[in-house]
Amino acid sequence: MSGPLRLALVEDDPIQRRIVSEYLAQHGLRPQPYASGADFKRAHAQSLPDLALFDVHLNEVEDGFALARWARSRSSRIGIIMLTAAGDTVDRVVGLESGADDYVTKPFEPRELLARIKALLRRASESRPPPPLLTEIRVGTARLNLERRVLIMADGSEDQLSASEFDLLQLLVKHPNRPLTREWLLETAAHREAEVFDRAIDNRIMRLRRKVEADPSKPEAIRSVRGVGYIFVPPAD
Repeated sequence: MSGPLRLALVEDDPIQRRIVSEYLAQHGLRPQPYASGADFKRAHAQSLPDLALFDVHLNEVEDGFALARWARSRSSRIGIIMLTAAGDTVDRVVGLESGADDYVTKPFEPRELLARIKALLRRASESRPPPPLLTEIRVGTARLNLERRVLIMADGSEDQLSASEFDLLQLLVKHPNRPLTREWLLETAAHREAEVFDRAIDNRIMRLRRKVEADPSKPEAIRSVRGVGYIFVPPAD
């Protein structure tokens, strides 16, 4: 993944497509909508999105199951959630056998779909091995030294991170360009502080931004993903 979460929605019902797209956009997820599987295939012939929502009953030759098989045959990493009006157990089994990770039956509350997307992202974060880490990693205007657990600032001075700050920043840099939920970050970070539960991660992020961002009010390295959590974006160069 080379940037923020790439999400696709394949839904032939224009009203449903608009409702789902607008709701997810309100929560920081901006799906690329497609009216057909053929449109999706043309757009992603070379590169698949990180997560796709496929309507099962598309008005074309290939249904959502075939589309899921096509996507899964090209990537073991893409997250796939099937959307359908059918609650039949057979449909669910076929969907999962086609390579889907989850299944949502219509009519559904948009917030249920959002919760399932977040759960799938959380499982992916837990199951995928982190990439090899260097001794030092650029984080905004600073460099994180993983062995000494310090930030080396632009002027050469050093900032000794607290245990909780280091644990959180290390989690972020181990999963570059991948949205991480607040819940997963809080559960995975080894050190917990005496803060209000809902704000613990937000408070630590705010402290880290003051140290690594050129302008903490407009963060570039540690960005918010509305409705999900945070994402570490490495420098382009």
